[in-house]
Amino acid sequence: MPLKLSLKPGEKFVLNGAVLTNGDKRTSLVIQNKACLLRERDIIQRKDANTPVRRIYFPIMMMYLDADHRDDHYNEFALRMTEFMAAIRNRQALAACVEISRDVMQGAYYKALMLCRKLFDFERERLNYDAQGLSGHAAHR
Repeated sequence: MPLKLSLKPGEKFVLNGAVLTNGDKRTSLVIQNKACLLRERDIIQRKDANTPVRRIYFPIMMMYLDADHRDDHYNEFALRMTEFMAAIRNRQALAACVEISRDVMQGAYYKALMLCRKLFDFERERLNYDAQGLSGHAAHR
């Protein structure tokens, strides 16, 4: 099934490891066969993998884009996912982690990435709550 990709002017994307940039006009491309494709907004740099969920997202992204080092990226993913799952108690987040892990095991890296992005909101809410909760506890002690 072909994939239609609509690109904004200047939008970057990665296609099978090559970084491409759209020209100065809106463009649509149709990808006719299976390819590894990520839009610029779905790519994070190693330095930006600075939260627990982003440390899970990054190795999944690298497994998707860098097949030559997939085993190394998988080991990093497994370590980070194990740490995260041990630290959380939320059933929905844990279920998402199980589903992400299942997708990774099946080689459905793009699907795992998109599900992992949904955990960004969970993490942001929890980190904000934790920071407020810790300040509140410290103030009432």
